[in-house]
Amino acid sequence: MIKRTLYFGNPAYLSTENRQLVIRLPDKCGSGNAVTKSIPIEDIGVVVLDNRQITITQAALESLSENASAVIVCDSTHHPVSLQLPLDGNTLQSERFAAQIRASLPLKKQLWQQTIQCKIRNQAMVLSSIRNCETGNMIAWSSQVKSGDSDNLEARAAAYYWRNMFPSVPDFTRDRYGCRPNNLLNYGYAILRAVVARALVVNGLLPTLGIHHHNRYNAYCLADDIMEPYRPFVDALVVDIFDNSDGFVDLTTSVKSRLLSIPTIDVVIDGCRSPLMNGVGRTTYSLYKCFSGESRKLVYPSFTL
Repeated sequence: MIKRTLYFGNPAYLSTENRQLVIRLPDKCGSGNAVTKSIPIEDIGVVVLDNRQITITQAALESLSENASAVIVCDSTHHPVSLQLPLDGNTLQSERFAAQIRASLPLKKQLWQQTIQCKIRNQAMVLSSIRNCETGNMIAWSSQVKSGDSDNLEARAAAYYWRNMFPSVPDFTRDRYGCRPNNLLNYGYAILRAVVARALVVNGLLPTLGIHHHNRYNAYCLADDIMEPYRPFVDALVVDIFDNSDGFVDLTTSVKSRLLSIPTIDVVIDGCRSPLMNGVGRTTYSLYKCFSGESRKLVYPSFTL
């Protein structure tokens, strides 16, 4: 079953009772009666808290953690700034941690090679399908990626990809602090990162210990590795939002609502279609299989319209 993503952008009081997340919303009509709703905690995958007047109880946070739900907190500019994940996400966690830590450098380089090959292929499919651009060069680059991407073909493909993704924005470059629609990409990637980090924890892996990313200040290096082939799915959604706007897209409630649908986007893995959140679960489980020595192939999605 696909887990739900809950977004709270208005004042609310969140508590728990009988394994339900109880949501109390302020009375805006002056009737004296607050609006109360409840959702089974087992149905919740991601919770986004985007208002400074939200109160959440310790018991609610504990129940969400026990359910391996990811809790995202946004700042005053409505951008995600923190992510809460459970410390104990899998019954075989210590065994899987050990296998992950023992992974050899050649294995990690091969896994990164597979990751970048798939990322470039998906970027090419997005660019070809949405922008009708020539992508023969990108397909060629994807087949030329070496172990560890020693030639940095990821960067070469990215330069061509972003140059053509937003033709109405002169000299657009992908930059966290850059011009719009970088704001939408940032938000979408934050949601994707939370989904991937949650799946890693559920499969008993350390999100911090990456196969390629290794910034000592980054607590989610492995999540940043594994999300790479999934980024083009977010890009395609952002292009659709941007193309159907006036070019000045802010993070309005309606825009955030569309970006929060990322976990339910359809992806295709081995010819089978499923929601992105389920696809990520398959990918992270295949990563564990690689670390344990049972496989040497990561299972990633292919972009299709």
